[in-house]
Amino acid sequence: MAHIVIINPRFETSYWGLEHVLPIFGAKANLPVACLPLLAALTPDEHVVTLIDENVEPIDYELCVSADIVGLTGMIVQRFRMREVLEELKRRGCFTVVGGPWITVNEAYFEGLADVTFIGEAEETWPRFLREWKQGRHVGRYEQADRTDMSTVPIPRFDLLKMDDYAVGSIQFSRGCPFTCEFCDIIVVFGRRPRIKTSAQIIAEIEALLSAGMDTAFIVDDNLIGNKKAIKEVLHEVIAWQERHHYPMTFLTEASIDLADDPELTQLMVDANVRVVFIGVETPNEAALKETKKLQNVRKGATMLEKIHRIQEAGIEIWCGMILGFDSDDASIFDAQRAFIRESRIVNAMIGMLAAIPKTPLYTRLDKEGRLDHADPPAFGTNVIPLNLSRESLRDGYLDVLDDLNAATAYFDRLDALYLDARIQPERTRLTHLRRHPFRLLALNVGWAVEAMGIFVRLMRTVEDADLRRLYRRRVWKLLGRRGSPLMLQIYAIKCAMHYHAHLMMRQMKDGGRIINSF
Repeated sequence: MAHIVIINPRFETSYWGLEHVLPIFGAKANLPVACLPLLAALTPDEHVVTLIDENVEPIDYELCVSADIVGLTGMIVQRFRMREVLEELKRRGCFTVVGGPWITVNEAYFEGLADVTFIGEAEETWPRFLREWKQGRHVGRYEQADRTDMSTVPIPRFDLLKMDDYAVGSIQFSRGCPFTCEFCDIIVVFGRRPRIKTSAQIIAEIEALLSAGMDTAFIVDDNLIGNKKAIKEVLHEVIAWQERHHYPMTFLTEASIDLADDPELTQLMVDANVRVVFIGVETPNEAALKETKKLQNVRKGATMLEKIHRIQEAGIEIWCGMILGFDSDDASIFDAQRAFIRESRIVNAMIGMLAAIPKTPLYTRLDKEGRLDHADPPAFGTNVIPLNLSRESLRDGYLDVLDDLNAATAYFDRLDALYLDARIQPERTRLTHLRRHPFRLLALNVGWAVEAMGIFVRLMRTVEDADLRRLYRRRVWKLLGRRGSPLMLQIYAIKCAMHYHAHLMMRQMKDGGRIINSF
């Protein structure tokens, strides 16, 4: 028997991390990474597993010293903290193993700091390593030969995480994406053939999350609709489960923009109670989309704006990712991004400078062209040397776009355009169902109203800027005059808190803090 400690290092401040306002939501982290409870579930019962998410609790190094194996996982944005943790573990003489997305694309990064490395998926290699470790014959590198059969993946051990410390839960339906975006590492890590869990597995995981106290979950698939036929079958089962249990769960997820081309799939997502979809829009520059092989965004039949509005009008809010610095971008791209996001009514847009992740086609191409900054961290916030912009102009334009889009008036004008002018109807199917169960509907509305009031009161106590407090009150008062349902109050309270996080993040960067980007 071994005592195994598995650590997820803390993230740096980010747009989606909401670090500045987590206390307002009564949380220490946004959501748990999916790999921690999954690795625990993959560990044979004879071993004892302790999970440490540094985003909600400090690392107990004394516990690590007493453990037989200390595992570390992490993504690109965690790499600096991963190195610090590994150096401390090595100094203390711990036996360390490292896996996850970053080491999968950059195996040499932690050379000399890890006793064992895991490349790619680990459903087969992690149990194999533990068997071989027990027999005293383990090797220093493990890489799974085949992609994981998702029907064999166990229910994650949510019971080993401090779930009360998270704002929302996380769940995975599938892995892989069929597209070939040049900058994306998903197809490197998970492949182009989408693989999906069975409906029974997914329902069991939803029930496990609900038992752990989570009524909202982010479906962390990089593209939920990569296999449309398969996901439709699953969504039918999720909808049936929601109806049997009177819609206890709300979902957020990620999908490609071709969701708009399939009305049946869009409606299934609405009926499953998917409230928000994150879409990689990237850029209004069609030449850049073709250059980076994001061809799903330039398919004919409708413009991207029309597709976004189509999804919104079905009742799903869209968050998006946008990128600046493609080869065909020039100085006009900054105003084009501003205009597109305004016209799209997307309230929450994650803007980034193009970055090249190792092993991606973009990295390979730019490396051949001598257009990579190999410093770590790179100068100007990205390792890509742009073609038609100077590095300074890209950085400065990026910061200006971020600042303008998150300016309070611009942010709330987009919010009002979506919910007060377009009057989209979130959670429509859930509310229709609950109208047949008035006491459950009353309980839900009371819950939303109480949550909204709690968030708003804590926000008012937190925000130091009197003008900003006044603006938040004015916008919520405007909402009450035009559409003051408990759900709308909850959405606006959350949006006010999200804006305050973006506001503080921008202020830090402007005051000379580190540029927040994917690199």
